[in-house]
Amino acid sequence: MDTNDIKRIIKESNISYLRLQFTDMLGDIKAIEVPVSKLEDALSNKIMFDGSSIEGFVRIKEADMYLRPDINTFLVLPFEDNSNGGVARFICDCYTPEGKPFSGDPRYILKKQVEKMNKMGIETMFVGFEPEFYLFKLDKDGKPSTILSDSASYFDLSPFDGGENVRREIALMLEKMGFNVQASHHEVGPGQNEITFKYVDVISACDFVQTFKQVVKMVARKNGYLASFMPKPLNRQAGNGMHTNCSLYSKDKGNLFYDPNCEMELSILCKKWITGILSHARELSLLTNPIVNSYKRLVSGYEAPIYACWSDANRSSLIRIPAIRGLATRTELRNVDPCANPYLALAGILACGLDGIEKTKDSDIISPVSDNLFDLSEEEIEARNIVCLPATLHSAIKDFRNSAILKEVLGDHLFPKYIEAKEREWKEYHTTVSEYEIKKYLGR
Repeated sequence: MDTNDIKRIIKESNISYLRLQFTDMLGDIKAIEVPVSKLEDALSNKIMFDGSSIEGFVRIKEADMYLRPDINTFLVLPFEDNSNGGVARFICDCYTPEGKPFSGDPRYILKKQVEKMNKMGIETMFVGFEPEFYLFKLDKDGKPSTILSDSASYFDLSPFDGGENVRREIALMLEKMGFNVQASHHEVGPGQNEITFKYVDVISACDFVQTFKQVVKMVARKNGYLASFMPKPLNRQAGNGMHTNCSLYSKDKGNLFYDPNCEMELSILCKKWITGILSHARELSLLTNPIVNSYKRLVSGYEAPIYACWSDANRSSLIRIPAIRGLATRTELRNVDPCANPYLALAGILACGLDGIEKTKDSDIISPVSDNLFDLSEEEIEARNIVCLPATLHSAIKDFRNSAILKEVLGDHLFPKYIEAKEREWKEYHTTVSEYEIKKYLGR
């Protein structure tokens, strides 16, 4: 796409407003909207915003920031009210007044890891997300209730599946916007859904999943539902995951994870990639599972992983290798949840995987685990030298703080700010008296 294509589409679609989007440190989408008359200013990188108002950005005296639209992300937003003309968006990179990329921009942080990967001779990292969400009914005032859309389970159909029409509308909207939707279905929890779309390069995948969440929430609200990506919104029910499928490619060798002559048809490079991620799994958790509620999902009994190991089939493992081989050979990282900032999470995953490729000796490659770890005792787990993932946000913060590799990934600007924000969140939670405590202890 070039600027002439954009101008043509704007005219044909009667676009009146442009939304310039970017993502803050915590993964929330922020935006500046300008009338279409400001298109040339936007394309010339002249649109400014106050960075001091954004979590993880800059101090008041450094407030001015500039948005540089990535023209390949230009997209008409069909879910917006177009009664006064349509709305189109650009995803933007954040720059300083000196014309340099802002070091705290999550998208830029991911781009730096992609550059490092390219220098190692790896051309592309492909990523496919599998985000899950629950549908809760809105009450007569438009506020969320705790009433679910249905009481169905895995792959159920109507009339048991109360969210089928909403899910189909979301999928059709995504296709209209250029997504290659692979499948949609009811998940294991009542009112829980999953929609998957085809893998793309890592930066586009993160752009896509941010757009995906917007579309899901907008279509759900239009139909009288709140779509929740909260990792564990319900007691004793499955949590919302965002399994993250990764593979590395080069034009001359194809899928670098596939080797028909190796055990399990997985290349040595793939096994070193896995080893790198597992070796840093605990410190990575603050990026892949960034909120207090994330750790209510990572418990035994709900198909969410709690052990840093890998397997070709075992769903109790942190990393699973789907059965398909050849061009589709990939690693499925199962602990990631939908509240993760996708740019930071993938920057961390990529950095740790590349670290494994660079530094792991053949003799140090971590072997796969075939047992269902949920059936083993703690003593048996320890005997196999299998590490548990953090059980709380507080524990994850401690591991993250001591991580040299992730400090380098996030940089001197964002690393301390991210820790500060997460420590604040933990303190708020830790000092709040819960409903559980009131019910259990008030009368004692």
